Amino acid sequence: MESEIIKYKDDPAQLESLYRKGKKAFAKGFHEIYPQIQGNPIAEFWKARLDYKSEQDGISWGTKKEFRFVLILALLAGLFAKTQEIFAIDEDFFYPRNLAFIAFPAVTAYFASKNQLKSSLIWGIISVTLGSLIYINLLPDDQSSDTLVLACIHLPLLLWAVLGFSYSGNDYRDLDNRMDFLRFNGDVIIMGVVLGISFALMSGLTMGLFELIGINIGEFYTKYIVVFGLASIPPLATHLTQTNPHLVSKVSPIVAKIFSPLILVMLVIYLGAIVYSGKDPYNDREFLLLFNMLLIGVLALIFFSVAESSKDSKAKAGNWVLGGLSIVTIIVNLVALSAIAFRITEYGITPNRMAVLGINVIMLIHLFLVCGKLIKLIRNQTEINEVGQTIARFLPVYFIWTVIVVFLFPLIFNFQ
Repeated sequence: MESEIIKYKDDPAQLESLYRKGKKAFAKGFHEIYPQIQGNPIAEFWKARLDYKSEQDGISWGTKKEFRFVLILALLAGLFAKTQEIFAIDEDFFYPRNLAFIAFPAVTAYFASKNQLKSSLIWGIISVTLGSLIYINLLPDDQSSDTLVLACIHLPLLLWAVLGFSYSGNDYRDLDNRMDFLRFNGDVIIMGVVLGISFALMSGLTMGLFELIGINIGEFYTKYIVVFGLASIPPLATHLTQTNPHLVSKVSPIVAKIFSPLILVMLVIYLGAIVYSGKDPYNDREFLLLFNMLLIGVLALIFFSVAESSKDSKAKAGNWVLGGLSIVTIIVNLVALSAIAFRITEYGITPNRMAVLGINVIMLIHLFLVCGKLIKLIRNQTEINEVGQTIARFLPVYFIWTVIVVFLFPLIFNFQ
């Protein structure tokens, strides 16, 4: 193989033919004779190609400094999760308010370090995070308070937005960075689920093995190993997706392409089933809540699918699916919005109804904008990147609404 590579070192077509006949033999032979042909532009190309491929075949843990930093972040997240036990804080008080602080700040700190954020941005992120932590824990301890529940529900969205600023780097206004952030969310969720399942299997096996020899480690394992293990998943999953983009780069588009048409079919059938069953969101509060959760989930799928599709502008069938999905989602949103308006008219204004009304109006406007772009895309009047930019441009509106619900609703409604 070495002699043939030297013979055809200036013939790209022949080198490609040799490579396809035996990839491993070609790679081994090429690296043997590389010092003899070093400097040849074609040889340099093949060296870069083969070296890149070899990196993709393994798993990179990054530099020792990076991995050490990830371990420190995981340890700090675990210690924060143990704060409840260390200071004997009531679980019902601590976890609803602080669960999001176990996951998001560690990942935010990871990207702040990775992207070398300006000091002004770092201090801004620290101020918002610490201010939110102090504020949410100072709210009155009233389990029946709707504004407290709303603040606890929306706080993870606020910290998610802060993470988006950290991920986007110093140029956080760049729309492409925002789309990359949406893709990152899909990738890290997949990686996190894999790590979570693996950790659950290992935990079950470990406790089971100790149980067989008469040693019950369940309480100790749950209080310490499980807590620190779960807290380490977000920073570890983030690090793995950043150092090994090839691990999930092919999985996320497949997930988007499989589930988008399935969800579209399910939504159409579901709308018909609602009429047949006689259920309606106008008089059933729990059904309206589930209806809105479905809406938010489908909207997130649309955003994620567009983010993945923007890497493949030739996916015509996928564009039709996304267009149909956005139209059906608009119909679902209109039904939910009319039900909320009906309940406000009949029963008056409450914090919950105002919060749901606000987010539904925002989602409806956003859906109309995205749907309009998707229709133009189907007609070949625009590019998929324009759809993505429409999504990215509107994201700060969700952030503003989240801030209003978390910080202003308790004051407006007198902590009810």
